[in-house]
This record gives sequence, structure tokens and C-alpha cells, in this order.
Amino acid sequence: MKRPVQKRAASSGKSVVPGRAKVKLKPPFPFVLEALEPLQPEVRRMFSGFAVYAGDRIVCMLRDHVKSPRDNGVWLVLAEGVDPADKHLRREFPSLRSIELLGGKIGHWLLIPSDGPDFEAAAAHACELLLRRDPRLGRVPASRR
Repeated sequence: MKRPVQKRAASSGKSVVPGRAKVKLKPPFPFVLEALEPLQPEVRRMFSGFAVYAGDRIVCMLRDHVKSPRDNGVWLVLAEGVDPADKHLRREFPSLRSIELLGGKIGHWLLIPSDGPDFEAAAAHACELLLRRDPRLGRVPASRR
């Protein structure tokens, strides 16, 4: 079987394979990063999205990918000991749900879906909570302990 020919993208220098999805170089939903600017967020590629750290804590991930579009949006990271079924959290974020890609294995990551009717408002509210250092959001990953 013949392998696709790789070409260099003119603007980025990244390899491009015809017929495959292009790798996004910039995080989606820039309004989230703009809102979190006072926290001086660090953004790193992670899986099929962009992890956002505030200090040592991972607070969310931004994802807009052609594969599994149902899981696109803002992935919120809950703090240790926070129940994903918390009634107050669910009242604040009515569209919040589990992330299908994780297959129920990681319950402390929840999705504000980008195709939800309240996506921008819910994402902005999450940013407000993060700016106020809400103790329910964010955790220090094992790699940073």
C-alpha cells in the first residue's frame, strides 16, 4: 500500500498529509483565554485539545476537533472531592455533562458543549468562577506535584 505524500504547509512548516484533518495550531474559543488573562494562563496541547493551567492547577481544556464533535467545548476540571453530580454546580451549568471520549473513566472532567444554546454564557461564567478562584474548579495534576 502506498503512503500519502507529505507536503510542507507554506505558513507553518508543519507536515500536511492530503486527505487528513489539519492540526489546529491555535486554541479554539479565544474569548476564554482573554477572560482568564489575569491568571496568566499557560496553554499546552493535550490529546485533541488545549489544556489551560493557572499556576500548577489544570483548570480546563479547550477542544474543537472534527473527531468526536459531540465532545467539543470547554472541559472543566473539578477539584479533588467535588462531586460531579453536585446540585449547585448543575444549577449553575445546566448543559454540563460527561465527556463521551473519556468513557466514564475520568469523572472529574465535565463538558460545557460548544453546540449548547448557552455555550458562551456558560463558558464566561466558568471563567468568572476561575478568576474568583472557586474551590470547586481546578486541580494539580500528578505530573506537577
